[in-house]
Amino acid sequence: MAENSTKGQPIRCKAAVAREPGKPLVIEEVVVAPPRDYELRIKIICTSLCYSDITFWKLKDPPACFPRIMGHEAVGIVESVGENVVDIVEGDMVVPVFLADCGDCNDCKSSQSNLCSKMPFKVSPWMPREESSRFMNLKGETLFHFLFVSSFSEYTVVDIAHVTKVDSSLPPNRACLLSCGVSTGIGAAWRAANITPGSTVAIFGLGAIGLAVAEGARFCGAAKIIAVDVNPEKFEIGKKFGITDFVNPNNTADKSVGEVINEMTDGGADYCFECVGIASLVQEAYSCCRKGWGKTIVLGVDQPDSKLSLSSIDVLCSGKTLVGSLYGGLKHKSDVPILAKLYMNKEIQLDGFVTHEMKFDEINKAFELLVEGKCLRCVLWMD
Repeated sequence: MAENSTKGQPIRCKAAVAREPGKPLVIEEVVVAPPRDYELRIKIICTSLCYSDITFWKLKDPPACFPRIMGHEAVGIVESVGENVVDIVEGDMVVPVFLADCGDCNDCKSSQSNLCSKMPFKVSPWMPREESSRFMNLKGETLFHFLFVSSFSEYTVVDIAHVTKVDSSLPPNRACLLSCGVSTGIGAAWRAANITPGSTVAIFGLGAIGLAVAEGARFCGAAKIIAVDVNPEKFEIGKKFGITDFVNPNNTADKSVGEVINEMTDGGADYCFECVGIASLVQEAYSCCRKGWGKTIVLGVDQPDSKLSLSSIDVLCSGKTLVGSLYGGLKHKSDVPILAKLYMNKEIQLDGFVTHEMKFDEINKAFELLVEGKCLRCVLWMD
């Protein structure tokens, strides 16, 4: 193997930097430091846009901070590794993930949780083990990290707990989808809800995550998969992912969505998923859930100070479960390779999620498409 001439050295490359809330990203030349202990530096092949990028790009108050290199759905090749990195070597194809999987803490060792207690999830501007950045511009200005990934850069540095190796035969423009949104939806159906064959499912919001929930529910053998969305154009799209029935809240006459779904399912759906990020929809989804064993899974991200309002007597007497789910309950070190294999074996589909592919320097156009609701996933190629 030829010697790696960039190992241990800073690398200059292009990155899309968010400098102000809601303002177009700026393509700049940046300096990416070499990886430190437990870190690796990745050459990004392609990155896809997730709506969480939009949410935090628009946000003006903490945890927002600028200037920042955003992006958290990607796939790349390991350029170099720091000390104490095991199981991954230079040249491996890897998927970075915003949620840690350290493999050492009680939570990571448990089958009951994917929430690492050693490196808990937070929207930090730094690397997870220490409060420092691996990015700066040519003037020496610090550039902040995003969700421990920062994939809107030709190179990035990621902690080993946030990286999973995948088979190099997996197409990069499908592998990047496993970083966040699509895995979150499929995982929520498969792992968090553990949908049983023959069950009924209601999904609130048919964005990429909602459609991924539908794909996961189809894979798990759900008999009835109901979609709730105000955009009728999404209904035809949803059929490709296993949606069997549709409810448009604007066309339910004098009935609430809850009443309609309760009638359709003879008492409520076995599993309900809130995929939009609106507190009132969480309450609506909970009302659609079957008493006794119904489970409502919250996947959407609302404003940090949003509150839920549930009747205490309803909670007491209904026997329902309400649970939040980050990354669909997946442990990425073990579950992402499984999802990749399921895709390669044609047991789950990923192709339908990619509606646009562009060059990296068209990133602002990609942002516009996502903001306007004109794409599910837009893949940006670095080369």
